[in-house]
Amino acid sequence: MAAKGSSAVELEVGDRVVRVSNPDRVYFPAIGATKLDLARYYLAVGDGIVRALRDRPCMLHRFPKGVGGEKVHQKRLPGGAPPWVETVRVHFPRYDRHADELCVTRVADVVWAVQMSTVEFHPWNSRRADTEHPDEWRIDLDPMPECGFDRVRRVAHVVREVLDELGIVGYPKTSGGAGLHVYVRIRPDWEFAEVRRAALAFAREVERRTPEATTVWWRKDRDPGKVFVDFNQNARDHTIASAYSVRGVPEATVSTPIGWDEVDTVRPAELTIATVPARFAELGDLHATIDDQAFSLETLLERADRDGVENPSE
Repeated sequence: MAAKGSSAVELEVGDRVVRVSNPDRVYFPAIGATKLDLARYYLAVGDGIVRALRDRPCMLHRFPKGVGGEKVHQKRLPGGAPPWVETVRVHFPRYDRHADELCVTRVADVVWAVQMSTVEFHPWNSRRADTEHPDEWRIDLDPMPECGFDRVRRVAHVVREVLDELGIVGYPKTSGGAGLHVYVRIRPDWEFAEVRRAALAFAREVERRTPEATTVWWRKDRDPGKVFVDFNQNARDHTIASAYSVRGVPEATVSTPIGWDEVDTVRPAELTIATVPARFAELGDLHATIDDQAFSLETLLERADRDGVENPSE
């Protein structure tokens, strides 16, 4: 339920009330969706977005004037947070600094972030219990400028083939842009560098099996018609939009969980804040079982050792 004032709306979110100011400000001009529409979208997919973000340090992409205006990359929790919003402290060795980042535990945290003009949620792939040991391996299929989505689909099938051979279950989602992501829960037994190295060994295997994939490190050297299997999304402090995160584009596309049987038919541009709530209500969260089993990276690290795979310098 919501109570309207002249310039704000109060949303009841579980046992919290979150005030949303400027509710009629248009955030997504291509579809006319407002800040209040964005908050209501996140309420509609609440279980899914909380599952994707729970207990993870989370960087926020904020758009105070809507997605046509300035984008703010916010690591530290914005000022003015109510006392019930939780944080997790992370260290940035390059600058020897710390930041207290948002740590989502409930839907109200997400809606409060929307009040602070957040559109995109970019969580770490580790959790606050041990921020230095990831429990999520991310496979990012990133098409180069001349690569169509059909090629991304075909590479995704190769990804699944290799995962199946490893006995690993991957959970696909659209990126909200031109690519696809596949997430895997892993045991938090390895630091970021080893997870990245295992991800590179996996990416090299995909590259061996299909000429449509590449792991070439420097962007200027990549074939513009190929899919980059971006292992570097597993590096420390590298983040990508979570499942159910809206993207900061005028069409308000959503990074949406899909089934493997949808890879050949999904149209990412059709998955927006206007369509995903009904899909969620019908199908539920297709990532609902992602935490049921955590997988090992030992086989991939053994391959990395055998093949001399080493992390490239950033």
